[in-house]
Amino acid sequence: MSGPLEEQLLGASRAAPARRWTAWLFAIACVLICVVAAQMTQTEMRTSQRQARYLSELGREIGFSLDDGPSASIRYPAAGPYDVRLGYASLPSFEERLTARGFAVTAQARGSAAMLAMADKGLFLPYDEKDRAGLTLLDARGTTLFSASSPGLVYDDFDSIPPVIVSALLFIEDRNLLDEREPNRNPAIDWGRFGRAVFDQGVRIFDRHAPQPGGSTLATQIEKFRHSSGGRTASAPEKLRQIASASVRAYLDGPQTMPGRRQLVVRYLNSVPLAARPGIGEISGLPDGMAAWYGRDFDEYNRILNAPISAETLDEQALAFKQALSLMIAQRAPSRFLRAGNADLARLTDSYLRLLGANGIIAPALRDAALAVRLELNATPHRREAVSFVTRKGVTALRTNLLATLGVASLYDLDRLDLTVKATLDNAVQQAVSDRLASVATRDGARDAGIIGYHMLRPQDDPSKISYSFTLMERSGGVNLVRVQTDSLNEPFDISRSGRLNLGSTAKLRTVVTYLQIVAELHERYGAMTPAQLRAVTPDGQDALTRWALDYLAKTSDRSLTAMFDAAVERKYSASPGETFYTGGGAQTFNNFEATDNARVLTVERAFQHSVNLVFVRLMRDIVHYEMVKAAGPSSGWLDDPAVRHAYLTRFADAESRVYMSRFYAKYRSKTPDEALALLLRDVRKSPQRIATVLRSVAPDESQSWFDTRMRAALRGTPAASLTDEDLAKFHAKYGIDKFNLNDRGYIARVHPLELWTMKYLREHPLATLDDVQDASRDARATAYSWLFKTRYRGTQDRRIKRMVELQAYAEIAKSWRALGYPFSSVTPSYAAAIGASGDRPEALAQLVGIVENGGSGLATQRIATLEFAKDTPYETHFVHVGAQAKPLLAPEIATIVQRLLRDVVEGGTAQRLAAGIALSDGRALDVSGKTGTGDQRFNVYARGRRLIESRKVSRTATFVFVIGDRFFGTLTAYVREPYAARYDFTSALAVQMLKSLGPELRPLFVDEEVLQSGRSVN
Repeated sequence: MSGPLEEQLLGASRAAPARRWTAWLFAIACVLICVVAAQMTQTEMRTSQRQARYLSELGREIGFSLDDGPSASIRYPAAGPYDVRLGYASLPSFEERLTARGFAVTAQARGSAAMLAMADKGLFLPYDEKDRAGLTLLDARGTTLFSASSPGLVYDDFDSIPPVIVSALLFIEDRNLLDEREPNRNPAIDWGRFGRAVFDQGVRIFDRHAPQPGGSTLATQIEKFRHSSGGRTASAPEKLRQIASASVRAYLDGPQTMPGRRQLVVRYLNSVPLAARPGIGEISGLPDGMAAWYGRDFDEYNRILNAPISAETLDEQALAFKQALSLMIAQRAPSRFLRAGNADLARLTDSYLRLLGANGIIAPALRDAALAVRLELNATPHRREAVSFVTRKGVTALRTNLLATLGVASLYDLDRLDLTVKATLDNAVQQAVSDRLASVATRDGARDAGIIGYHMLRPQDDPSKISYSFTLMERSGGVNLVRVQTDSLNEPFDISRSGRLNLGSTAKLRTVVTYLQIVAELHERYGAMTPAQLRAVTPDGQDALTRWALDYLAKTSDRSLTAMFDAAVERKYSASPGETFYTGGGAQTFNNFEATDNARVLTVERAFQHSVNLVFVRLMRDIVHYEMVKAAGPSSGWLDDPAVRHAYLTRFADAESRVYMSRFYAKYRSKTPDEALALLLRDVRKSPQRIATVLRSVAPDESQSWFDTRMRAALRGTPAASLTDEDLAKFHAKYGIDKFNLNDRGYIARVHPLELWTMKYLREHPLATLDDVQDASRDARATAYSWLFKTRYRGTQDRRIKRMVELQAYAEIAKSWRALGYPFSSVTPSYAAAIGASGDRPEALAQLVGIVENGGSGLATQRIATLEFAKDTPYETHFVHVGAQAKPLLAPEIATIVQRLLRDVVEGGTAQRLAAGIALSDGRALDVSGKTGTGDQRFNVYARGRRLIESRKVSRTATFVFVIGDRFFGTLTAYVREPYAARYDFTSALAVQMLKSLGPELRPLFVDEEVLQSGRSVN
């Protein structure tokens, strides 16, 4: 019998073989599993069958749609070069800026849940990307005004690429990409290259100088230079992001990837970055690269490379192929390889030619011929095609407006956005107007337009030197739509929107509006007072407007604002030019255009109708005096109060001394010390005392020998040239900088003391800026004007104080004008501002007359109707201008009376030739009103004592700011500049007649029911 121990031993001995057998079976199973897994992995790496099935199923769920209104399910890209260039990354900021400017999102893309999940996991959004996009501008009817695309040249499809280029590209970058034996292959990863890249990265841990070949495929390279920051792979996670994004993108159209792989070749060749060139900008894609770097015509070199190799074509083919091959290689470091004189590109290209030949990619004959060809980058600077600025004025204004609206840095960046804009311009009418403006540059055209005649062009005048600017706006839908904007000046300068032009008597429109605003203020202040209360008010002696208001209100029975306005435009002024006006810091005289007006006394309304200058000069004087009292109080307050006097004099001294410092700094800043000294001494009378004072003031620390040399040089040829060394030593000691104060030294030298100070400071601080000079000169400037504070100069002080208060008044006038669209920060401080001396812009005048015609309310000027960003992408966004609430800028009563004044100008004044209106084709006509202006801008040179020694005509303008019918308004300006301006004496009649002649061209805009209803019969 066996005991328990023996039974246990016997059982163990029987179980041992079983356990060993089980272990062997497990081991065998593991090996088999590993083998199967390895085979499956190998098969999957080769065929991509499983990932094709999974990712294609996922791809069916990835997509986007365009729906109304803003989207809550949109993911914007980061700062990849492609997304930045096309504006996708900037869409959030564009939306913010557009919303602030009256636009609203009317439609926006919505990503599917799967697409949003991809984005949230950090992948680049998978969709069918565009190879080429750019800005397109359409007019109000949908006609293309402007179109830009980047890249400029592209291959449309795979079959359009020469096979030899495809073969070379695949050999260099991705040899297995188009392997037809694997229809489901994932093009995002080449496992062999990827494994080698991983191994090489491991080697670099121990040897950082080891080679670092890339493992990228064409698919991941496209992801990199389109969407990775800076177009670079900055880390291993970024590489995995590129691979994952490219993998998902590859299966969007299903498990069969061959069509997508062929498209990868197209995409790569169309968008590979190839550095930048001056005059062109960034170059993307082989087609643009061949044009930019080798000057090759796209169609020509493709024809050459598609032709069969023959003895006749071999040399051409060798050159074209080598150039294309060099750019495929240069993409690895384009800024280095495509630098002039870089031999590395040629050596590397020859190396690849040999490899391509050895591997049978290209024929030996092509290889040998290409090796014999020398690569030469196109050194000819890029020349843009000449464009007519005339035909682009409206488009340029529109692009400039877009630039500011979107906050884009440059027109170059703007033109590369994936954006379609519909403008408010009517291109057909714009072209017709442009053609008419161009036609009047000939004598026959001028005769046909009727602009040869009295106050227009004389028969001997050359019409080709005159340029015309035309702007037409339409009030519609709560905004002012720009319908036409063009000019005939074939230069970048835009007459309507640039510069500061003297537009003559159109300034009377701004002046009369300001006048009526003051009348409204006076009515509000005193309109409710009783006659007794009015008589108790004591206005300042110079405030004629307040005196008139008090007198009018005390006597009238109709206290309404409208009645007061009617009375205000009936106030009379003398038109006599026989008075000297003290304004602008000096004495000025003015003339009327028509001498027959000189003896007349006219109402404001009549003077506006006939554009009589002296009435408006006197009206501006009353406006300035009113604003002086309003800004500083009664004149007794600022002339009699010592503290107030001192404050004004201090401000005057500071302001005027800064002007002098700016002038002296500009005169000497770019000169060496010796050049500056010579320039100063040139205008100093050659006496020893004066020369010595200058030298000792500007260079007090220079030696006696330096002083002696300069004294003798300055006094050469004068009786004082024989001064002895002892004489010079006495002058050196007597006129030292410590012997006289700054003002005394200026008096002795007959040089402005601040000029002496500036010379000395710049010798000691040659790198000083103007701000440095102004700050450092504070004490010197105070010293130079210390005389002004002495009581014996009271008359001089009074004039300076009045000047400072007057400047305050002009600042208030400028503020009033700016509120109504005046385009400059200040007006010329002179009564002549009322007749055009302060300058203006035609478009700004159009905006002013638009406010008047809209009952005193300001509307936004609109050039852009809709914007469509990123069409057919997950970022697609549509904007429409929804307008904004009109801003009340003028009292409606002011607008009403100014409308009446504008009608007077046409019905019986300076624009009478348009009294019949603009004729329509059915016998009706649209009423016209407006204001004319003739500007004669001169450059005057004065000698001492304000003696005029030269006056030349810089430019001449004739302007008509007009209203047509109930909705249309704008400006027409004729402009001629020196040296031709002096040859012409035309007046605003030229602009009025030009508008009349444009009637047929403008008619298509006017002919609709609403306009016809506002028309009248022509009889």
